Amino acid sequence: MTEAADAAPLAGLRVLDLATLFAGPLAATMLGDFGAEVVKVEHPEKPDPSRGHGPSKDGVGLWWKFLGRNKRTITLNLSKPGGRATFLRLATTADVVIENFRPGTLEKWDLGWPELSAANPRLVLTRVTGFGQFGPYAHRPGFGTLAEAMSGFAALTGEPDAPPTLPPFGLADSIAGLATAYAVLTALAARERTGEGQVVDMALIEPMLLALGPQATWYDQLGYVQERTGNRSANNAPRNTYRTADGTWVAVSTSAQSIAERVMHLVGRPDLIDEPWFATGADRARHADVLDRAVGDWIARHTRADVLAAFEKAEAAVAPVQDVREVMTDPQYGALDTITTVDDPELGPLRMQNVLFRLSATPGAIRWAGRPHGADTDEILTDLGLTPAELAALREEGAL
Repeated sequence: MTEAADAAPLAGLRVLDLATLFAGPLAATMLGDFGAEVVKVEHPEKPDPSRGHGPSKDGVGLWWKFLGRNKRTITLNLSKPGGRATFLRLATTADVVIENFRPGTLEKWDLGWPELSAANPRLVLTRVTGFGQFGPYAHRPGFGTLAEAMSGFAALTGEPDAPPTLPPFGLADSIAGLATAYAVLTALAARERTGEGQVVDMALIEPMLLALGPQATWYDQLGYVQERTGNRSANNAPRNTYRTADGTWVAVSTSAQSIAERVMHLVGRPDLIDEPWFATGADRARHADVLDRAVGDWIARHTRADVLAAFEKAEAAVAPVQDVREVMTDPQYGALDTITTVDDPELGPLRMQNVLFRLSATPGAIRWAGRPHGADTDEILTDLGLTPAELAALREEGAL
């Protein structure tokens, strides 16, 4: 590792990433961003599907360049006796294993928790699946889309008279990836007290449900089921997207009463503030048609630049609706270095999202983008103590 990596907060932590598409690998990426040594273990003949997911350049998958950053890559067929034995040996050197096979798959290879914990009692085995390790759905195929549907997210998303809407990106996987990284660090903190590892059971359906807030409590206590409201909120108004005079869009939020009043002054409708229903967010939401018309008519007469400037001067909450082209040049993202440049041997300079947060004393860093399939196999296994003859035998068996 580099000197910067050695000083990172998770330096010295070794993570074996067996997972694919997308929550488990993202958790491993986040750990690697802050100094953990992440070893990506892939099947010799079936690389991680993210290598071929989405657009590519010159035959190189760009999703993998992001998801595989800060990971060393080896190939290992865990279903072969030699692959199993080699993985057990590798696990003795690790702190964390992250996997997302269907429940029972590791056990089928005699690599379940009894075997792994016997080899390394301090190991944290992190299991990411659609529905968890037990229960009536445990053995079903699980993907983020199903979590978005089952959690209540899709039922809440979209216009009231339109079908439920799924996000066009891996929302549930991303939330579960964040939650998994947190779960791993929680288990490692517990290990500091007990000296022993444990199993993390992460189901995609649960972080997604948590992100929806007090839905379950509302229903339990009041029988209340939130309906689809499009861009509007049941808790405040005006809250929507509005088209500007130059054909672009802005989003306005008035979660605070003072902000709602400032917006009404700005758009020339201070008379609405005196309405009895304006005093609470819920009452304002019931009069969203009136408020949207007032705000929308004013915004429609001004360019986006003028709208943003006027809202900023009024200390009211607004943001441009940006696509990725604008994100890449947004001055706030630029100031934070949210989109950073990584030098890649295959593609040259490429830009991607930076590490998720900034630490003042021990910052994270992207040391490299996703590496080729199996690029570090010989080096990692040689460091593990395998001889050239043993490597050759494993290749002959199809284990590498």
